[in-house]
Amino acid sequence: MDLQEKKKLLEEIEAKVQACTLCPLYKQATRGVPGEGNPNADIFFIGEGPGKKEDELGRPFVGAAGKLLEQLLQHIGITRNDVFIGNVVKHRPPGNRDPLPEEAAACWPYLEKQVEIIKPKIIVLLGRHSLARFLPGKVISQVHGKPFRKENLVYYPMYHPAAALYNGSLRDTMFQDMARVPVILKKIKNS
Repeated sequence: MDLQEKKKLLEEIEAKVQACTLCPLYKQATRGVPGEGNPNADIFFIGEGPGKKEDELGRPFVGAAGKLLEQLLQHIGITRNDVFIGNVVKHRPPGNRDPLPEEAAACWPYLEKQVEIIKPKIIVLLGRHSLARFLPGKVISQVHGKPFRKENLVYYPMYHPAAALYNGSLRDTMFQDMARVPVILKKIKNS
C-alpha cells in the first residue's frame, strides 16, 4: 500500500470517528480524536483517551502529557511527525474518567484498522489501558520497558506520560524506557 492509499484510508477512519455514535462518549465530547501522524511510521504510540485539550483541538497528546511525550521523542532524536499517535478511545470520557470496557470495545475496530494500515514495527503502549487492550493480564509496573512479540507485532509497554506528571519519580524511568525504543526498532529491522 503506498502513502496516498494509507492517507486516504486514515482520512476515512477520521471521518467515521467524527461521526461515531457507537458509545455514549460522543454525547459530551467536543470532537473525536482519531489520531495523527506519519502513515508510514515505524512507531505507533497508543494512549488511553483524549483529555480536555485534546477534545478541544481534536488532536492526541497536545496537553501537558503531550509536551512530556514530545520531550521523550526528542530524547531519542525523533519528532511527532516521525510517529503515529492515537488512543484506545477516540472521544473524551467525561471528567477524564477511565474508559469503560464497552467504550474501548466500541473504538477497537478503528484502532485495529489504523494498526493494519500503518503497519508499524513497534507499538508503544502508553499506560495501563492500552496495555490491557493489547496484552491483557499484564501489569504496567511489572512490564514497562520490556518488549513483547504477539501476532507478528512487537508491543512495548511504558508508563503513560500523565503518570509522570503526577508522580515525578516515574520521569527518569520513562526516559530510560524510551531510550530502549530505537534499540528494539533496530533489532526488529535487522531480524
